[in-house]
Parts: sequence; structure tokens; C-alpha cells
Amino acid sequence: MADYIPSVLAGVKDPLQIKRGICCAGHKALYGEEWGGLPDKEFLALLDPKLAALRDRLYTKAHDASETAGVLDLEWAKKLGLPAGIPIAIGEMDVHYGAIGSGVCEGTLVKVIGTSTCDCAVVSSRKQVADIPGICGIVPGAILPGHYGIEAGQSAVGDIFKWWVEGVCQGDDKLHASLTKEAARLKPGESGLLALDWNNGNRTILVDQVLSGLLLGQTLYSSRAEIYRALIEATAFGARAIIERIREYGVPIERVVCAGGIADKNPLLMQIYADVTGCEMRIAASGQACALGAAVAAAVVAGVHPDFPTAQKKMTALQAKSYKPLAKNRVVYDRLYLLYRELHDAFGGLNPRADLSRVMKELIQIKEETRH
Repeated sequence: MADYIPSVLAGVKDPLQIKRGICCAGHKALYGEEWGGLPDKEFLALLDPKLAALRDRLYTKAHDASETAGVLDLEWAKKLGLPAGIPIAIGEMDVHYGAIGSGVCEGTLVKVIGTSTCDCAVVSSRKQVADIPGICGIVPGAILPGHYGIEAGQSAVGDIFKWWVEGVCQGDDKLHASLTKEAARLKPGESGLLALDWNNGNRTILVDQVLSGLLLGQTLYSSRAEIYRALIEATAFGARAIIERIREYGVPIERVVCAGGIADKNPLLMQIYADVTGCEMRIAASGQACALGAAVAAAVVAGVHPDFPTAQKKMTALQAKSYKPLAKNRVVYDRLYLLYRELHDAFGGLNPRADLSRVMKELIQIKEETRH
């Protein structure tokens, strides 16, 4: 769709004339110029002979967002009330343009938090980038032209909260709000609960969809709000695992900018993310960061701004409010994160001989220390 809709607006009738974006080509279709473009027939045949037969009808070149997908044709210009001939930006996936609309640059990680979460970072193409195990791809030009685009993510975030509040507790938005209020009164570690955020599998860093969620430490006194907070904390621990993996391979992350409805509406979640990751959490000013990123690209190809950094400086902004890590909370969350990683590595297959016999007792100890 990211390729098709711009081509329709440009009046392209021949599929072979569609200008393909490297974002989808690289992250979804295994396109790599250093490998000669798309995978060859031999490789595709190993997946399915029908894919190999398709290969000759596919494209040979993909472009970054500095290229135009074409210009607006007369028919669509009349329908939209726009001038014919204006340039149309190359398509990218929603979150990748959302990263641009949130001001992504080297050193800034953009987290678009919704039903799932997608993380985007960039590194100048003048530098070498290591092959980072467990992420969702490193593609030159996939986000910002002149940069490697690095993508990671979590298969479920908001969907986990929805499952608990609306599915299990049979609630609605009012229950989301009341549980959030109750959960905010709890201290880190006070519930004695620890969860894994794999209710829809693990996208990064294990890349294993045949995994499931886990809630550990519940007693006869565990409340709905305590479980709600534990689920938020689980997604924060998953976010920390991603940040640590990316940093481990030399990619700088100096600040985190969040976008999406949850980031804007849930201060509790944002503070927990700051405390767990140790990163200040900022929020994109635009409530439509993905559309804004596409507009940034359009402004550059139209010549309104000379390049992406200039366009981002002029067109994007951050909200004034930010969430900074609280030292006292970080101490507890560092202990809980070590336990999370024990569970993560054991159930994720990284440490199949792990001894988990102390995890429950450590959670109880943290709970007792917190309450006294």
C-alpha cells in the first residue's frame, strides 16, 4: 500500500513503473542493494516454488524518501483540489514516517506506543553498523535518507492492557482510568508481581512468536490494579531489553521520544518507562506524527526545505512535559529487571538450565522491604 497509493495518485498504470520505497522493500521483502536487490530465485524457491516464479515480475530498484514517487496527475488533482504536477513523496511504513515526525536523528530513539510498539533509530550511512541480533532489520535509507534505519519492537503493549481490563476484568475506559489511578498509588515492587510481556509472542530480542505471557508472584491478596501495574512494568522491561541490545552493538541512544495515544494519555506508564529504562521520556508534539513525517518528506521533495534536518527542525517539536527517572524507583526496578531477565532468558531459551527457584522468594523479599 505504501508503494501503491502514491503510484495511483501519480497516474501510474504499469506495475513495473511503480517507484518502490526502500522502507518496505528492505524491512519486509529482504531487499538489499549489497545483495543485488531482492532475493534470487534459488533462495525464493527454498521458501516456495511459486515465489521463485514470481521473481521475474518484481522490481529491481527501491528508493529512499529523497526520491519522488511521481507527480500528481490531473485526474487526482481535480478530485483533491490540488495543483497538478506537484511532487509525491515515496511511501514509508507508518511508524518510520512517525519517527521522522517525532524528530528522529542519530542518538534519538523513537518509540511509537500503541497496541504494539515499534522502535526506530538511525545511524549515519558514513559509519559502520554492526549486525544486531534479534532486531527487525537494518536498512539503508529506510527512515531518513543518508542513514541506516534500525527497527525493533514489541508484539503487544496496549493490547496486553486491553486484554486485562476489557477481556478479563470485563471493563471499559472507566476501568482503565480507575485501575491506572490505583496502580499509581503503588510503589515499585510493592505488589510482589513480575510479568513477561509475551502475550502475543516476542518480536525483539528473541524473535520468537511461539512464546506466551507469564505472571509470577500472585497471592490470594493480589488485586486487579497490582496486576495492571505489573503488566505495564513488563512492557517497560521489554523496552529496556531492546534499548540495551541496540546500545550493546554501538548504536547511540541519548534520548527517547515517544509518540502514539498511550504516550500522550498515560503519565503512569511514561514514568514507569523512565524509571525502568533510566532514560528521560519525551513526547512528540503532534498527535499525528506519522502523517507529519510524510508531510516532512513531501516538503523536502517539493523544495520547501532543502533537506530533512532542516524540515524536521521547522516542522516537528516535542511537548514541554517530560518524564525523568526517579533515583529511588530505579534502585528497585534494577533489581526487578534482573529477575525479569532471568525469566526472559530461561523461558526464551537463552538459558535453558536456569535455576529459577529463588525468583519467587526474591519478589517476596522486595515486596516486604518496600512495604516496611
